[in-house]
Amino acid sequence: MCLGIPLQIYPALGSVTAMTVFFPLDTARLRLQVDEKRKARSTPTILSEIVKEEGLLAPYRGWFPVICSLCCSNFVYFYCFHSLKASWLRGLKSTPSKDLLIGITSGVVNVLVTTPLWVVNTRLKLQGAKFRNADIRPTNYSGIMDAFVQIVEDEGIGALWNGTFPSLLLVLNPAVQFMIYEGLKRQLKKGVHRELLSLEAFMIGAVAKAVATTVTYPLQTVQSILRFGQHGEHTGRSLLNSLRGVMHLLINRVRRHGWQGLFKGLEAKLLQTVLTAALMFLLYEKIASSTFRVMGVKRPVSSR
Repeated sequence: MCLGIPLQIYPALGSVTAMTVFFPLDTARLRLQVDEKRKARSTPTILSEIVKEEGLLAPYRGWFPVICSLCCSNFVYFYCFHSLKASWLRGLKSTPSKDLLIGITSGVVNVLVTTPLWVVNTRLKLQGAKFRNADIRPTNYSGIMDAFVQIVEDEGIGALWNGTFPSLLLVLNPAVQFMIYEGLKRQLKKGVHRELLSLEAFMIGAVAKAVATTVTYPLQTVQSILRFGQHGEHTGRSLLNSLRGVMHLLINRVRRHGWQGLFKGLEAKLLQTVLTAALMFLLYEKIASSTFRVMGVKRPVSSR
C-alpha cells in the first residue's frame, strides 16, 4: 500500500525532533565515556564545564552528522520492523516474543548498514573537545565526507565498522524497548479501541527505554570507545577477537575505575534516552494518527 513507506517516517521525525531538543545530554554522556580522566559529575555540572571551556554552542557540536545518522538509522530500523511484522504475522496476533524477534532482526540489519555513519559522527562530535586525557590525539575533519576519507586512508576501510560487535549485541536495546512498549500498549488498549493518550504514550515510552538503557549501558560505553578509535587496543575483525576486545575493554574499565566506571555518564544517558524515547513515541502516535485522519483513512490496529 502507498501508506507503507510514509508510516516508517513518523518515528524518524519524532526521534529527530527529540534528539535535537535533548542533544546536550548526549554530548555530556559521550565526554564521560571516552575521556577517562574527566571526573564523573552531575549532568548540569558537566554541561556547564563544556560551555565554559568551549563556548555556548559546544553542547551542540556535531549535531548535523548525528541527525543525518539518526534519520538513516531510524528509517532502516522502523522500515524493517514494520515490514517484517506485516510479512511474518500476516494477520496473526502479535505477541511480545514475536515483537522481540522482529526487533532483533531489524536491529542487526540497521547496525550493518549504518555503523560507518555512527563512527564518523562520533569523531565529529568529539572534534575540538577539551579532553582531560592528554593522550587523546586531536583530529581535523572538515565535514562528513572528509571524515570518511581520512578514516579510510589512515586506518583502513574496516575502521568504519569499529564497534560493530558491541553494536550487534546492543540490538537487544531497541528490541527490549519495543517489546515492553508494545506489551504495555496492548494492555492499555485491551478491550477498548482507542488512541493512546499523550501521557500514556510518554510514560510507557519512558519506562521501556529506561529498562533497556540501564541493562545495556556497559556495552554502550565500549561502543563509544571503539568508535572514537583511540582506545589503544586492537580488537581484530573476527568474531572471537571482537569478543576478546570487548571483554578486555570492560575488564580494564573495571580495574581502573571500579564497577561504577562501566556506568560513567549513565545519568546523562538515562535523561537523554528516556526523554527522547518518550517524546519520540508521543510524536509517533500523534503524527501517525493525524496523518491518517487528514487522509480520511482508518488507521490499522497494530495490536492485532
